[in-house]
Amino acid sequence: MAKIQKPVDFEVLLKRHGLEIFELARTFKAIDEKGRYLHWDEFRRYPAPGINKEAAWAAIKMSRACASKTLELRSECDRPFFLYTTDFCDAVIHAVESVTSRLGGAKASSPQYRDNTQYLVDSLMMEEAISSAQLEGAATTRKIAKDMLAKERTPQNDDERMILNNYHLMKQAKYSKDDNLSIALICEFHGIATAGIEEDEAHPGQLRGTDDIFVGGAGDEVVHQPPQATLLPARLEALCRFANDRHDGQDGRHFIHPVVKAIILHFMLGYEHPFRDGNGRTARCLFYWFMLKSGYWPFEYISISTLLKEAPMQYGRSYIHTETDAFDLTYFVIYQLRVIERAINEFMAYFESKRKEAVELMSWLNTLGLQDDLNNRQGHFLKKVLQHPGRIFMPKELTHDYDISENTARKDLEKLAAMKVLFKVQEGKSFLYVAREDGQANLKKLISAG
Repeated sequence: MAKIQKPVDFEVLLKRHGLEIFELARTFKAIDEKGRYLHWDEFRRYPAPGINKEAAWAAIKMSRACASKTLELRSECDRPFFLYTTDFCDAVIHAVESVTSRLGGAKASSPQYRDNTQYLVDSLMMEEAISSAQLEGAATTRKIAKDMLAKERTPQNDDERMILNNYHLMKQAKYSKDDNLSIALICEFHGIATAGIEEDEAHPGQLRGTDDIFVGGAGDEVVHQPPQATLLPARLEALCRFANDRHDGQDGRHFIHPVVKAIILHFMLGYEHPFRDGNGRTARCLFYWFMLKSGYWPFEYISISTLLKEAPMQYGRSYIHTETDAFDLTYFVIYQLRVIERAINEFMAYFESKRKEAVELMSWLNTLGLQDDLNNRQGHFLKKVLQHPGRIFMPKELTHDYDISENTARKDLEKLAAMKVLFKVQEGKSFLYVAREDGQANLKKLISAG
């Protein structure tokens, strides 16, 4: 990543350029004519020849200051973080609200909703677990990772362990959504993220006790030096208070939309860098935890790490823009909202394809005359079995694919074995179920027999 040029402080620019700043304020606003919230490093390339760039930048900063919210969160040098909300922010937040409402309505109105969509849950949670680990450098292929998670195979190395840990971490974020944030909960999330990792830097659930840690850039460049370890307990307590306080605009409090607040928690955990390793995974977990806590349940299914992994440099740059421009969180919030916007669009396209698949599945079961014998989950599994003759199926795989108990999974397998599309094989004390080569023919015979 190329080094980002830090802007000159506004106070210095005000002394340097004086009235010229106020004259340029008629033209240069918080957001440019294309709707961009530019950092100085970007803005300095755009003004027309003859424009005093520094004075124009000061005019922009003045415009932003007039509509910004100063937060109770503070940097290590005791400067407050602040936030400016753009129209783009409002638009994406509206999209999050709309998706939650739309899917919530479908969930409430359709008694078959769970059967039609519940089998997506773990597969999509796997997607986030794998992408989050790959963002941190895990080098396992998606196919191998998904097979490990589905079959609950023991991880063979640290990369696989990281993916399994992230999978458990996502589940824990969901289970803990009714809890208040505490240092203990943050440490619990971190402990899950780093459990069993055989690295010197991994100390599961333990705050770092030294200051020999930094976030590096190109070469030997230090792009972020986290706050001192001795300050961490007090700073994390302040972060927990921020998370647990109501920011509803009542009684003189700022209104901070929960989606934006979740993004701020993500940023702040990365800024504090309280652990020697695993900070990124823990930060993304905090984002998901607060989104689920705030009622945005579709984010149990929506992966942001998949998209962050595609452009890790931009992810890192959004952190640096905030830290180099007087702790303006807007840069990070806008970047994350861009990611969320794309993630929502991709998820809705995926959801729609699965909805159509469910409709086609119901039609197929009706055509076979099995609509009264098999529910949608069992019908979906039947289709998979028929498409993969010779494949071995085990109860644990079904528990992951369809979010059901092992007992229910065994009943589903036994049902298809009775229909002679699977045959049952004992292996030690366990049973395997193999898709029969003559499954299609046996199903036709069963249907013909009525």
